[in-house]
Amino acid sequence: MAGRAAPIPVPVILAAIAGDEAALAAVVGHYRGYICALATRPLKDAYGNSTLRVDEDMRLRLESKLIHSILTGFKVRSA
Repeated sequence: MAGRAAPIPVPVILAAIAGDEAALAAVVGHYRGYICALATRPLKDAYGNSTLRVDEDMRLRLESKLIHSILTGFKVRSA
């Protein structure tokens, strides 16, 4: 399917929950595009022109929240 990323493998998710830095980076990397889309804001330059830019503070907040959620409260249910 076009536009769809492959799901994150379960062992990577379990390693991220356990605190593995490489696995956390893989999960954050998987969601990076979505996070950037959520953090995109219209900004005005000195001339009053409006452009869409990624708000880096918002992007970092969203990435931090994702990491915090994985490490503290993420539960994997068996199917």
